[in-house]
Amino acid sequence: MSERELVQLFGKSWMKIIIAQLAPTFLLITTVGLMQFGLIEAPFSVRLSAALILLASGILGALAEFSAADEAIAIAKSAAKALPQSVIVQQLVVQAKLLPVVKFVTPAIFVAIFVAILFALFA
Repeated sequence: MSERELVQLFGKSWMKIIIAQLAPTFLLITTVGLMQFGLIEAPFSVRLSAALILLASGILGALAEFSAADEAIAIAKSAAKALPQSVIVQQLVVQAKLLPVVKFVTPAIFVAIFVAILFALFA
């Protein structure tokens, strides 16, 4: 594979990470906004539905992010083996070292926000 193809593959994986983050982020923001307009006083079934929608989107988003981050790491490792002298490939390797943040920190933040929302909805 050429350097350009490897960079494009890495870029596609990075875009998957960003897209996987959009839906859960939008739903968290929307839920917090809806809490200000009466979701907290809504019937239990409505609050439970909102919580389960958040949970499902968070799980799917985390799985997609984790998978895309693993893919990007594998691409960076392959690129480093195939083109060890390339400056661009070395930059990909540096970026790939940040991907554990995507795999572990981002889902942990989602969980913390989700727990705070659950507390607000049900406490």
